[in-house]
Amino acid sequence: MSEKVSFPAKDGSPATGEIVWPKQGAKAPAVVLLQEWWGVNDHIRSLLDRLAAAGFIALAPDLYHGKTTKDATEANRLMTELDKPRALEEIAGAVRFLSAHERSTGKVGVIGFCMGGALSFSAAATIPELAAAVPFYGIPSPAPDYAGVKAPILAHFAARDGWATPAAAEMIRNELAARGQPMELQLYDADHAFVNDTRPEVYAPEAAKLAWERSIAFLKQHLG
Repeated sequence: MSEKVSFPAKDGSPATGEIVWPKQGAKAPAVVLLQEWWGVNDHIRSLLDRLAAAGFIALAPDLYHGKTTKDATEANRLMTELDKPRALEEIAGAVRFLSAHERSTGKVGVIGFCMGGALSFSAAATIPELAAAVPFYGIPSPAPDYAGVKAPILAHFAARDGWATPAAAEMIRNELAARGQPMELQLYDADHAFVNDTRPEVYAPEAAKLAWERSIAFLKQHLG
């Protein structure tokens, strides 16, 4: 079960989110979970629980500041109106909060889905403290300066995704590869948002299971 948490954004202004702690009492690595365009809803909370069960401190910054929706038109509006620089300030603040927390080992990664996947790429390019990034089916627009990427990236995309297309993901991978920056790209025979088990029209159980297992292994490898 998640609990509300407050922390300072990078610029010192207040930010909030929801956090779940692993059951073991020892220090643990941490993961910042970035929401889909629906907001920090029960699906995101279920992912927080799953990350904590895997041994991570998991924090989802509330980038919509209390707003959630089940309507795609409203979700698109909320995403379009999102102040992305402000969101990245809050994400950077969450990374610093977790890195310095007494229960943390100091290593922090980021994982995000849909809008959160796009923001995960941007976070990897702008937050040097990150030790790993796992974007799911999201392409940032405008594109960040990928020269700032230091963390290894594992990206998951769907072959039938008309929004976050495999071709766009391959362009990012090629740009990073040209600089010698590591990015692993995994493609799945699925539709956009295939991990979201609250949406039966797109949920692909086998692909979701494999992508999640790969993500947890990747995070454990790089966060320790």
